[in-house]
Amino acid sequence: MPLGKVPYRSVDALLSRALAAEDPATAALMGELACVRRRGWFTRGEFLRMCRWKSPRAFRHYASNPAARVRRVSRAVLAARSERRRLALLTRLRGVSVPTASAILTLIDPRRYGVLDIRAWQLLFGLGAVERKPAGRGFAPRDWLDYLAELRRHARRLGVPTRAVEYTLFQCHRRFQKGRLYR
Repeated sequence: MPLGKVPYRSVDALLSRALAAEDPATAALMGELACVRRRGWFTRGEFLRMCRWKSPRAFRHYASNPAARVRRVSRAVLAARSERRRLALLTRLRGVSVPTASAILTLIDPRRYGVLDIRAWQLLFGLGAVERKPAGRGFAPRDWLDYLAELRRHARRLGVPTRAVEYTLFQCHRRFQKGRLYR
């Protein structure tokens, strides 16, 4: 596993030390996207920016989604009451994986969401907070729902946005990582 020794015994201990401040460029993007929830849909341009932020490698796949389809799907996503339904709708768009869908939701609503990321997952696994997929890859909807519940539990306890918990885990993993992230 690429994660080195973690000097904490639990997620609570790690998070109680200090929460990471949001990256300024990401905070700016979130600010620009604040209107999306009020509007009830996102544009193709906003969709492409969000997807590129998470994973630029799949850009040609994201770009193959027509504007009308993005608008229709995004309306349904933002109207959905179920997290599982939101995820199912987003992953119908070409190129959108479970982690990319989580990034879209996070950028639109960082208070409620965090990005499903290999680093944060590996750290949670290392601290015993999740019990499967030690490499932090090949995520299914069930993984995201469990991960989101874990992030939200800590966010509620600390009185912070869910994204703050996820980003702190991401940054801590970067400090503790040994060797290459991907093998």
